[in-house]
Amino acid sequence: PERVTPQCLFILFGVYGDVQRVKILFNKKENALVQMFDCTQAQLAMSHLNGQRLHGKAMRVTMSKHQTVQLPREGQEDQGLTKDYSSSPLHRFKKPGSKNFQNIFPPSATLHLSNIPPSVTEEDLKMLFSTTTGMVKAFKFFQKDRKMALIQMSSVEEAIQALIDLHNHDLGENHHLRVSFSKSTI
Repeated sequence: PERVTPQCLFILFGVYGDVQRVKILFNKKENALVQMFDCTQAQLAMSHLNGQRLHGKAMRVTMSKHQTVQLPREGQEDQGLTKDYSSSPLHRFKKPGSKNFQNIFPPSATLHLSNIPPSVTEEDLKMLFSTTTGMVKAFKFFQKDRKMALIQMSSVEEAIQALIDLHNHDLGENHHLRVSFSKSTI
């Protein structure tokens, strides 16, 4: 759909690996190429995202015959459909052995939130998540660490949209919210 942008695919596929480039096809806007850092990350994204719903439609994620996403030539207009994210600060897996590798889960209605500043309350977060994407069913701060919480949306599709909309959301005090899928439920 028109609402799907390279940025939205970058955030969603970025849960499963470091996205290098995204290209939404000019003549078939419901199709896109997403270039991951390596084959393992591409497999992970494919196995976890194939069949998941985005804007009411099931996504079909398959391996492409293209090895890389070509960037438009200098001066070639592509309406912002191709983006290079190879040097993005938002990559979750650039540090070898990062503990993010142990926290890769399939999309679920429950999201894991981290990097929450001390001044942000449960109400603030519930409000933020319910205004953007749907209904919050449950919320819980981690007992040992208030910088982290679990929030449960009313469906997996709503949780996917919440992750796309709110990962890296500026919560103030130089804290950008980190959002990922959780294996836990509340």
